[in-house]
Amino acid sequence: QLQLVESGGGLVQPGGSLRLSCAASGRALDYYAIGWFRQAPGKEREGVSCISSSGTSTNYADSVKGRFIVSRDNAKNTVYLQMNSLRPEDTAMYYCAAEPRHRDTIVVVTCTHGDFEFWGQGTQVTVSS
Repeated sequence: QLQLVESGGGLVQPGGSLRLSCAASGRALDYYAIGWFRQAPGKEREGVSCISSSGTSTNYADSVKGRFIVSRDNAKNTVYLQMNSLRPEDTAMYYCAAEPRHRDTIVVVTCTHGDFEFWGQGTQVTVSS
């Protein structure tokens, strides 16, 4: 059974940076496409970025394009989300999720939380001065 654990969240000032990590255990991560999602209080969960199992395809929400970068190191069984130029509206619980790679093309394009089977417990990101 695949297990995912997020880390790297915290409190940061506007304009600052954080790097989130999603570490996998139980299965090799290269079998899975990975998505990063976030949910703020009172709001729906939204897709932030998705990356294919090989790392060759990525997708970003318009709100984070040019500021966030998703990457993966399958040898380390870890996926990263580098978040730069953070804004108060980026404040949310951030989750990583995995979906088996035979659905790579669909889930990376749609980057929708309903398409992902396995989920981590989340890490809180707070952007505030």
